[in-house]
Amino acid sequence: IYLMGYMASGKSTIGQMIASELDYHFIDFDNYISQKEEMTITDLFEKKGEIYFRKKEAFYLGELIQQKSSKPRVIALGGGTPCYGTNIQLLQQAQVITIYLNLNVKALTDRLWLEKEARPLVAGQTSKEALEEFVRKHLFERGFYYNQADRVIKIDNKLPEVIVQEIQRLL
Repeated sequence: IYLMGYMASGKSTIGQMIASELDYHFIDFDNYISQKEEMTITDLFEKKGEIYFRKKEAFYLGELIQQKSSKPRVIALGGGTPCYGTNIQLLQQAQVITIYLNLNVKALTDRLWLEKEARPLVAGQTSKEALEEFVRKHLFERGFYYNQADRVIKIDNKLPEVIVQEIQRLL
């Protein structure tokens, strides 16, 4: 199961909960990349640039898809992962289930404002209004890719436990 969605949509939280519930392995894709590159995502962006990061992201996505695992896995992708290169096609051609966690712009903005320093793409936003505008524009661009997921779940105002139950029903 590959979870996709915008930054701060809850992919890691929901992913860990689903994995625990189903007795699957959980992989946070950003952490996976960080471990492989021996550098945080923020440092990768700052020191090597976004183009380098996106190339490595595609490489490691292919690696994960090809890996054999002793147990099924839940993988929380990075927010941009399905939107670059041929990543969405890689996911569609693989024998995986993709789920888009669709959260509204206001909720995403509120969450990102609280943790923006840890998010390289939004760290420079100086006001909540500017951040919301950025998120709105970015989400519009990325929606094309996110909506190609096998399942789309609207998660506005839902508790994580309810989202997990909804995903389980869809599997």
